[in-house]
Amino acid sequence: MKYCENPLQHRRRVTREVRVGDVGIGGNNPIRVQSMITCDTMDTEISIQQTIELANVGCEIVRITAPTVKDSRNLENIVKGLRERCCNVPIVADIHFKPEAAMEAAKWVDKVRINPGNYADSKKFLIREYTDEQYAGELARIRERFAPLVELCKQRGIAMRVGTNHGSLSDRILNRYGDTPRGMVESALEFARIARDLDYHAFVFSMKASNPKIMIAAYRLLVARLNELGPDWNYPVHLGVTEAGEGEDARIKSAIGIGSLLADGIGDTIRVSLTEDSPHEIPVARALVEMATRAAESDVDANLPHDVDLSFDPFSYQRRASGTIERDEVRLGGEELIRVVVRKEDFDKIAHKIDKLGDYKPEIVYESANIVELDPRDDGAIARLNQSAQPQFVTVKHDVDLPVIAAFRLLAAKLQDRHPILLKDELKRKKDEKDFLETLLIGATNIGSLLCDGIGDAILVQGEEAPGQALRLSYNILQAAGSRIFKTDYVACPSCGRTLFNLQTTTAKIKAATSHLKGVKIAIMGCIVNGPGEMADADFGYVGGAPGKVNLYVGKTAVKFNIPEAEAVDRLKDLIREHGKWVDPATIEPVMA
Repeated sequence: MKYCENPLQHRRRVTREVRVGDVGIGGNNPIRVQSMITCDTMDTEISIQQTIELANVGCEIVRITAPTVKDSRNLENIVKGLRERCCNVPIVADIHFKPEAAMEAAKWVDKVRINPGNYADSKKFLIREYTDEQYAGELARIRERFAPLVELCKQRGIAMRVGTNHGSLSDRILNRYGDTPRGMVESALEFARIARDLDYHAFVFSMKASNPKIMIAAYRLLVARLNELGPDWNYPVHLGVTEAGEGEDARIKSAIGIGSLLADGIGDTIRVSLTEDSPHEIPVARALVEMATRAAESDVDANLPHDVDLSFDPFSYQRRASGTIERDEVRLGGEELIRVVVRKEDFDKIAHKIDKLGDYKPEIVYESANIVELDPRDDGAIARLNQSAQPQFVTVKHDVDLPVIAAFRLLAAKLQDRHPILLKDELKRKKDEKDFLETLLIGATNIGSLLCDGIGDAILVQGEEAPGQALRLSYNILQAAGSRIFKTDYVACPSCGRTLFNLQTTTAKIKAATSHLKGVKIAIMGCIVNGPGEMADADFGYVGGAPGKVNLYVGKTAVKFNIPEAEAVDRLKDLIREHGKWVDPATIEPVMA
């Protein structure tokens, strides 16, 4: 199966156009940027204000949650108020669980987002076998509930997003396909087939997850399946990483997931989900789009093969096998940690304060590591290296005129896998003025994408001139890619009208209480929509259960219910203690996990 035209060369996937109000998605349109307001949908004036604020900072499509029929009905007033104030940004209703709410919302908005995992479907985490007849019966029941919405959207000429979330797959899908990228894809295709049977084609797909590896694999598999199904399955794709969190970590995680797919030519509209005020999402999203646009405009045929046997399976993660070697008294390759490399000039700038750098320490100095630099197009040099008796530490030569991702994919494809590879964020160390956000997004996209391909035994961030900041960025990229966990990992959803507590202040409180617990993963969810499933690989979860009440989870199992919000953080700490993962901050050893 092919998920893109050429994994070594940027070519944007060709799709049909889907109109959302006056905005076109896919086709010849630019990649669109969207976001979501965070207030109660019943507060008409604040909803209008937040939508206008988003439109004013460059948001092209705005989503509003509609959890009940009452909320959906109020979308009429919100849309009317926006149009009276000459704000024509398209409005999308975000629907979970209630087909009745979707039917009401579709009367007033430009697009309806439904989640196949919980739209007219069950999720009780039941383990059961479905016979083919039972499975077909479930699909017939879903068709009965879903078809009226399709007909209404078709009648009104509005669009739809069939948006699968890794955290909310139905029991039927989980039991047949597992909690997998394939399950995500099949869940969406079931609903798409119903729409197509009714001759409705104005829909967009999404495959969102909080884990970038799962997200990337799911989108690739979706596009590959659409390619298999035929040229008329050329529907646009919406990209997003759910529950990315806040601050630098969230921007890195978003760049790994969204940026790497855009680099492969996948994606027609994006949303960067931050646990921050929604307008903060837009500069990040626009920067990612600009990076992809520049890549498309500058991409030339740099004598790269069009058909190469990749070193990785695009649809499932497995770290590239390599031999284990030692550099600067540090072991790398094989099953060792992915290491952080610095240039000697940067090491010299911080050598006097190494002991104060905490977890962000350099591990290998580039100039003393006996690194072999290659142009991956030089077959002779690679052949000679492959004939060497011992594994060598290899990287792409400085100033090679190739895109970073393509260069390292080609190197990994040609190099015997016993040779460990050093990844770089940039191949040309430019001394130009660059905003740190751009540096962060370039580094996270290039290195993060390759790490999710399973390529890389060490990394070098050289696009950031400040050595301390470059080190922090290096480790945070490894953490966000799930390649090396050295601090507490947080999965935090963005706020919306469904949220049952203030996500920003609550996340800050939880981080203040737990940020010393290295290697522990904590999920912070404002409501149950993505809760248990998205927390499947989290150790503990803090989930809004009712107004002012919190439920606590271990993995995806709720264990404490209806805890008053004022007590919930302390009860979370108690729960972590009960499971033997709590240590006091003063007793933490100053070493890497």
